Amino acid sequence: MLGNEKSLIRDLKSWKFRNPPNYAELPINENPEYNVPVAVKDAVFSKVPTEPLTGKLHLVCVSEDAMKDILDLDPEVAETEEFVDMVAGKYLPEGGLTVCHRYGGYQFGYWADQLGDGRAHILGDYVNRKGESWQPQLKGSGETPYSRFGDGRAVLRSSIREMIASEACYYLGIPTTRAAALVVSDDHKVWRDKSYSGAARQERAAVVMRLAPAWYRLGSFEILLKRKEPHIMKQLADFVIKHHFPNIPSDDPDRYVKWYSEVAHTNLDMVATWQGVGFTHGVLNTDNVSVLGVTIDYGPYGFMQHYYEHYVPNTSDDAGRYAFNKQPEILVWNLEKFAEALEPILSDDEKQRIKDIKNTLANYVKNKINVTYMRKLGLSEVRDGDEKLVKDLLQMMQQTMADYTQTFRQLAELDVSQLSDVTSLESKWSLVKVSKASQWEKWVQKYCERLEQENVNEEVRRARMLKVNPLYIPNNWILQEAIADAEKNDFGKVRLLLKIFKNPYEVNEEAEKLGYSSQPPSWSYGIKLSCSS
Repeated sequence: MLGNEKSLIRDLKSWKFRNPPNYAELPINENPEYNVPVAVKDAVFSKVPTEPLTGKLHLVCVSEDAMKDILDLDPEVAETEEFVDMVAGKYLPEGGLTVCHRYGGYQFGYWADQLGDGRAHILGDYVNRKGESWQPQLKGSGETPYSRFGDGRAVLRSSIREMIASEACYYLGIPTTRAAALVVSDDHKVWRDKSYSGAARQERAAVVMRLAPAWYRLGSFEILLKRKEPHIMKQLADFVIKHHFPNIPSDDPDRYVKWYSEVAHTNLDMVATWQGVGFTHGVLNTDNVSVLGVTIDYGPYGFMQHYYEHYVPNTSDDAGRYAFNKQPEILVWNLEKFAEALEPILSDDEKQRIKDIKNTLANYVKNKINVTYMRKLGLSEVRDGDEKLVKDLLQMMQQTMADYTQTFRQLAELDVSQLSDVTSLESKWSLVKVSKASQWEKWVQKYCERLEQENVNEEVRRARMLKVNPLYIPNNWILQEAIADAEKNDFGKVRLLLKIFKNPYEVNEEAEKLGYSSQPPSWSYGIKLSCSS
């Protein structure tokens, strides 16, 4: 954190947005019927007021680090009525301008036309003590022109999942949007059919405050292609480059090619980090991919438990389009669609150069993932035969239903000399599973030989591996337990999870008592989530 905590703001009324926000430079639609679904034209945003939560409000949780390091706010501010009202959509700090972003997208491979922020409002543009610009956004804050058939609300269970995943992914080293706070109402209820079975029930409405430098997606440009608005597209592209890609000069004649390259490579760097921890997004549509290369929109995601390359956490993805092992190729496909969207503002030469970049992306992400796995095994470089070394380990894990997270972690907790010793393995429940594979002894031998090639001693290997292989991740069963308590207004476990996932690589006594690194309960296998949120 910059400076000391004495410089943190303790009175929300003195906390102000930049006025005007930088996004005010872009076209903003001001349709007075702001909460009526409409096909918006010639705009990047719609000016829309929030529709506040009603009834008795509770602060479910707050990210102290996001409050301090991003918003310059003393975490105690979260206990004030003004702060709870701000998250609930009742209070807008000075300088705020509430807007909803217009975008489209390809959903499950098909063009879905206008989508947009159907239940989210950007509040303003805050510049913190570090000079960073951040846009707080409320999710679940009411209807907008983009709500389609929705009610503009979010429920407690999905909001908890978004809150925890946003912060957990940050501490796992995954590029991500952040989450500052979560508020729920006792009395504001909405109808949801959680399993799409026709059995809708009432659930409490909640709002989560998300944070990002900006909320532009690949679909922000795709809608402008489909609606034939190249003048808006050029304006938006130049704006995004100017404000969010400072390493690319605004007057650089090659700026669009360089920008596309950076958007593509940062997103592929991001997906490589997903693969390293078993994170599966669940709905990797083009409207859910940020041009900033950060994870966005935590819906029916899942962190894989036992290794299964075709793991799918989303009940709506019957074909497995967004399965764990397909995420890299789907990102490449999405980036190809992004290149198509930009064509109206590109010269023929730029189109060809971007095509050349596209042709390298599949190999780029493959190499990034190889590097990720080498780091997980305590190695520093990729050599011939390494892909097979990893593939063989993953195949054994899949055959034996060994846990993805704990297998790598437990490999780091033993000396390699112990990996073939039954007695040493007894305390490592996931290694016990994978060691039952017929190829285990042969694999251990190959692994030892590979370590010798790099002259990696045990102390170095284990230290490297413990830094990149987490002990705790937000598995769905862990989240489900916290959600069940929160539904009864017991928010203790939600708050505890935020603390545990802040240090996912270090042993936590409370987490151990709760079994978060132990073999998951049998009921947890096969948990899937729907988009009903």
